[in-house]
Amino acid sequence: MTRLHFDLELKRLHTELEGMCDLVQRLIREAITALVNQDVALAKGVYAEGGRVNDFEHKIERLCLNLIARQQPLATDLRRISAALKIITDMERIGDQAEDICMLTIKMARYDEHTPPPADLTEMAGKVAHMVDGAIDAYVRLDSAAADAVCAADDEIDAMFAEIITALGESLRKNSGAAVFRAVNYVLVAKYLERIADHATNIAEWVAFIVTGTHKEGSANRL
Repeated sequence: MTRLHFDLELKRLHTELEGMCDLVQRLIREAITALVNQDVALAKGVYAEGGRVNDFEHKIERLCLNLIARQQPLATDLRRISAALKIITDMERIGDQAEDICMLTIKMARYDEHTPPPADLTEMAGKVAHMVDGAIDAYVRLDSAAADAVCAADDEIDAMFAEIITALGESLRKNSGAAVFRAVNYVLVAKYLERIADHATNIAEWVAFIVTGTHKEGSANRL
């Protein structure tokens, strides 16, 4: 493979990864909108597009492995390809969790009248979506400062998650019937959002790795 061919394949890799990022970015925002508005049609639409995320993941993985096997890239090129392999895994899991939120939205609409999610859960969802946007923007621009900002935001999400779980636990203790059903499902939503924030943080840390050549320990262990 000539250097020109390698550069073209590397550009193709980045184009495909940006396409995957755009898709996942849209799916998480639509999943949140569907949850807040209990929009079953939108939730089903998000769920139906999950296969496209997997298609992107498999295509990008093949591109990365071909580039490594055929060109044996060094330095920055190798970091970008290696990071891409990690980033697509986090993106795929964000897509899965967007689908999970949509399945809960569909289930709640089926068995319960529409009741908006707690305000703090809606706020958490907005902040998590912003983290995903920030991580993707950091990757596109290879902006290590923007990546650091995403990582810093994860602590706030963890704190919000703890507060929401405490509040929902109190609701479970005091209520019965439909209120309990909603609270249990909102606990699951909060957990999915917290995981999405972790994956956004992982992506941001891989961006920092591309730029600096150093990866923070421990982030690879996030679920």
